[in-house]
Amino acid sequence: MAEKNVNDYLEEGIYGPKELKPDEKRRFLGTFRERVLLALTKKQVMKKGTFPEVEQMLHDHPDAVMVVNGKLGYKALSAYTKLASSYGVESQRITSLDKQSDIGLVLAKGEAVHKEEIFVEETETEQGREEEQKPWWKKLFGLG
Repeated sequence: MAEKNVNDYLEEGIYGPKELKPDEKRRFLGTFRERVLLALTKKQVMKKGTFPEVEQMLHDHPDAVMVVNGKLGYKALSAYTKLASSYGVESQRITSLDKQSDIGLVLAKGEAVHKEEIFVEETETEQGREEEQKPWWKKLFGLG
């Protein structure tokens, strides 16, 4: 291991300690991508109810940690945090994100799992229900 010189100390003082993959950690709420079992976008977390895939992962991996995006409202996150506590899984709320993340919830382990598909895909029926909903003013006037 190379010894630090004066420039290294100055850079660390100005910019802070060096981090491994800082953009990846910001996106996945402070977790490395290789440790993620399952991830939901903000839009998916905001939907009513919970995804059954999350419950299955909580059941299969009780040693995992659920990390939720603290910038989302309590109402959206409470169902997932209650679900995690019912399976004895620790949940953390991360609010100190420097940049915006498109991720709303991450279920991760302490070590690398290298799972290829981590995002929950929505079925066509769920997407179709969103398209069927009419704006309130069309319902009011009976249009469309």
